Amino acid sequence: MTTSLAGLYSNYREELRDYRLLCSKAGGLTVIVLVLMGVALDYVVYPAEQKWFAIIRVLTSVAIGLALLSLYTAAGKRHVQVITFFWLLLPQAMISWMIYATQGEASLFYAGLMLTIFAVGILFPSGYWQTLAFGLATVVLYYIACVAHPGGIQDASQFKFQLILIFFCAVASSIYTYFNEKGRFQLFRLKDEVAHKNEQLAQTNESLAQIKGQLLQQEKMAAIGTLSAGLLHEVNNPVNFCLMAIELAMEEPQAKESPSLQECLTDAKQGMQRIQHIVSDLKTFAYRKPGAAADDVPFLFEKALDSSIRLSAHELRGVSLTRELPADTLVSGDEAAIIGVLINLFSNAALAMQKAGTASPQIHVTVQWRDDRLHVNVRDNGPGIAAENLARVFEPFFTTREVGQGLGLGLSISYAVVERHGGTLFAESELGKWTAFNFDLPRVE
Repeated sequence: MTTSLAGLYSNYREELRDYRLLCSKAGGLTVIVLVLMGVALDYVVYPAEQKWFAIIRVLTSVAIGLALLSLYTAAGKRHVQVITFFWLLLPQAMISWMIYATQGEASLFYAGLMLTIFAVGILFPSGYWQTLAFGLATVVLYYIACVAHPGGIQDASQFKFQLILIFFCAVASSIYTYFNEKGRFQLFRLKDEVAHKNEQLAQTNESLAQIKGQLLQQEKMAAIGTLSAGLLHEVNNPVNFCLMAIELAMEEPQAKESPSLQECLTDAKQGMQRIQHIVSDLKTFAYRKPGAAADDVPFLFEKALDSSIRLSAHELRGVSLTRELPADTLVSGDEAAIIGVLINLFSNAALAMQKAGTASPQIHVTVQWRDDRLHVNVRDNGPGIAAENLARVFEPFFTTREVGQGLGLGLSISYAVVERHGGTLFAESELGKWTAFNFDLPRVE
């Protein structure tokens, strides 16, 4: 959403203050150099007054320098326009004094007043009211210098002509400043619009990346579902036959009399039961309702946790996984998606600990109810996550793995899944010690 006009003006004034500060400092140094170089003009036009004029030029330069030094203070930065207006009047006052001290309206120095007015309008980012005030102040200074001249006004027509000419310069400079200021604001507004368009484009790219990740995840789920549906028919029946045969064999006298045979049959029975459990876990994906809302299906989180542990058993080999659960873990949502989140968290933790060579790798799952939401904490004792990466772990395609070992979409998709359930997935870590991921699920209404 674009910035409101009031907010845009506020941002513009803030940026303009910094620009005015820079221009005031640079312009002040330039004016000091020009004022001091004016001794050449004094030598050519008024050689008899050169000594006094040189002293006045030095004093004027010192005053401008002190004004510039004040711009380096906090108060000076806040009142940069007032200070700039003040020191800009110093050269005008100096030139007006020189006109008073020499020939009055006949002095050629009136041209310096006009040049300064135009320079202020063109070079300084002043407001048009400020430029007009500066021009009118110059008109007043010139009027006082000529009227107060010891000889008075000798040529009234020349005086009026030059006074009107200086006034025209003030008006012209103000008009130029007005359009210059409008153009500067228009440029700032275009920059602001471009910045917002870039921000929107970045958000669109991020959304597209998330959608791409979700589509990839849905394709994976669909493939698992198809595979699971086939396994239910192709594996479950032979497993049941094997279990029946093992049960019958265990009742045979020879098996009962032979401890070693009894042990072998027990191991075989446990193996078949494990296959049954895995097939049962895969049923979650096989019979998942496509397009079902994330908060309309009750399920036991404990059961989802068991399924995720069994399905990620290969990655968890050598890892001690402990858990702490309440008696009631009935929540509502998408069980298959939550299993996917847990598998992703377990796999990431196991891989990180394996890569870091963690001694006695451990994962502890803590589950507790708070405010009608089930809060889940998955913590490992692995290498931790660097602070600069902690804020980016949920960005699509961000990964610290080597090329070819992951797209960097797992945590991004997991974040979206938890968000669909009205919760938040966030990470905590202490580098070199531990990492924890936390999320919450709604209680069944």
